[in-house]
Amino acid sequence: MTTLGNFWFTLPFLFAFLFQANILKFFGLEMSNLRARSSLVRNLVNKMAVEKEIEDLDKSTWYSVNLKLIKTPAISSKFHQFHDDSETEAFIISSFEQSDWILTQLWYNFAKSVLSWFYCQTDINGMLNRGSMFVFSKEQFLKMTKFDTNTKLSAMLDLGAGDGRPTQSMSSFFTETYTTEVSGPMRKSLTQRGFKVLEIDNWVKPDGYDLISALNLFDRCDKPLGIIADIHTSLKPGGLFLVALVLPFKPYVESVPSHKPSEKMDINGETFEAQVEAAVKMFEGVGFTLEGWARVPYLCEGDLSRPLYHLNNALMLFKKKELS
Repeated sequence: MTTLGNFWFTLPFLFAFLFQANILKFFGLEMSNLRARSSLVRNLVNKMAVEKEIEDLDKSTWYSVNLKLIKTPAISSKFHQFHDDSETEAFIISSFEQSDWILTQLWYNFAKSVLSWFYCQTDINGMLNRGSMFVFSKEQFLKMTKFDTNTKLSAMLDLGAGDGRPTQSMSSFFTETYTTEVSGPMRKSLTQRGFKVLEIDNWVKPDGYDLISALNLFDRCDKPLGIIADIHTSLKPGGLFLVALVLPFKPYVESVPSHKPSEKMDINGETFEAQVEAAVKMFEGVGFTLEGWARVPYLCEGDLSRPLYHLNNALMLFKKKELS
């Protein structure tokens, strides 16, 4: 929906909340506290401004890197230049449309304020069936892996799969799709999508998978280095390891009081490119070989304040090599 369309759609709501005190008074009612009204009006006005900003944005910047900042030729030569394809645009349009469902968004906000007393944000999103993520399209997955549309391998595993939407971009190329997820409501969503959900302490299987993905997982888990070692063990010889990292890398562990991981990944640098290079070297140091990488946006469905959220993602594909 265009910014102009959003304006006409939200105009009645804006007038209703701006003049609700007079309307209520007309019907013999009074209102003493207008803070909720003012907050909603600010959110709607801000959302329209953000919509205009995203509509005018050159989305090629979401995918561009400065390869001159990559010092290692073996890394820069394996870069894939992606763009916002039809599947990406469909997600963006859907997110814009859902953010315009004002009554639904008000219900989400109310439900979140109540549920947050008892549940973490991930569980709340799963209960409300909201907050879906988009990491890459099926077309982009094909380009990264060099699969063709008829590829059918035996088994893949998506670690920390969330509601399973990103998993769907990969699952059709495998006979069996396994997932793990800590959140109970998200596990239910994965089951409903037809994926097999494994326990988080029972997925390690020596030489068990053709591909293991960890999409935006390592910045929110307590012991990422142990998980990476288990991934290496669980991949078949020559198996693929697909990683997505939000950069700059800033770990935040929801499940521990300090919100800091007990194991630190050696990813540093002042630029996106420098952190990609550091991440590649770290993964190669523990038994993987870089096959390809790209920059992609990490997109999340919007709300009453923003129609869409996005972060910078490094998408990297590695192949397992045997440790000597």
